[in-house]
Amino acid sequence: MKMRVSYWHNNRDIRIEEVPTPRPGPGEMLVKVISCGICGSDIVEWYRLPRAPLVQGHEIGAEVISTGDGVGRYKPGDRVFIAPKVPCMECGYCRGGHYPQCTEIKVRLPGGFAEYILVSDALVQKGTYLLPENISYDRSTFIEPLACAVRAQKLAGVSSGQTVIIFGCGMSGLLHVKLARAKGCRVVVTDVNAKRLEFARRIGADISIDAAEDVPGRLVSGSGKKADAVILSTSALPAVEQAWKCVDKGGAVVFFAVPGPDKSVTVPINDFWTKEIRILTSYYCGPPDIEDAIELIQSAKIKVDDLITHRLPLDRIAEGFRLVIDGTDCIKVIIRPNDVSTS
Repeated sequence: MKMRVSYWHNNRDIRIEEVPTPRPGPGEMLVKVISCGICGSDIVEWYRLPRAPLVQGHEIGAEVISTGDGVGRYKPGDRVFIAPKVPCMECGYCRGGHYPQCTEIKVRLPGGFAEYILVSDALVQKGTYLLPENISYDRSTFIEPLACAVRAQKLAGVSSGQTVIIFGCGMSGLLHVKLARAKGCRVVVTDVNAKRLEFARRIGADISIDAAEDVPGRLVSGSGKKADAVILSTSALPAVEQAWKCVDKGGAVVFFAVPGPDKSVTVPINDFWTKEIRILTSYYCGPPDIEDAIELIQSAKIKVDDLITHRLPLDRIAEGFRLVIDGTDCIKVIIRPNDVSTS
């Protein structure tokens, strides 16, 4: 039995190939991928190229097809979300809450841009979550990115009554808008895309600012103060320069996205020294963040359906990547590997 898989060589070279469908061994599961989102990190070539060619896709909603010996918790027909990797929960990093930095991570989920994937023993045990009835497969593609936003805002100490400014209104930035709004924050957004700024206002942003304007000045004039938390959901260097000027005393700047390794970032450390400014990075998420994200979507505290702009079959994945790279007319692009193309 053969299955189709999308191999990413680079953003301009994505190939659909047929490979044997795997069979689950002891402790493993075979799942059918119903929905898998294209993440902003999937198009970052400096980050992905060292492992190319590879099957991408880590925002997965799937149906269990078959299980190997010893798998008692899941059965064929179960609807599941599967984390792309799981921490050991025992090392010093995990005990300190730094789950993404766990040095014991040895197993990763095969990419979800495929009709089926084989879930390893470790991921069956620690990385698989049954989907609540009201979380559809498409909604499940938001669990991992929302969990990453949850973690970033936890690290920054975002809480009710604060002012939060979010640089970049792509899919992740908009999840940050929804999350900060749900916490009772005053939310300010900035982007170069007028359509995204308008959408951010519709979903709860109090103030939207064109990135070409005086963002720090508009922030203060509109909200009366600088921001308690600045979240960079864009890697653009001009945004970084503006971010430094937007953070209030005692506040935090969170690099949720980062410039490429060939780019230099200058930190105004002397200015920040007496102001107790925290500069944070936030990469991936941990099991508690995933659980929080599932609860937020299940309870409808965070609604995600309005972020979905495109649903494409596997043979149109190159088109999906082009949409995400361009970023003009899309927010969330979901690939549905087992759908039949209508083009």
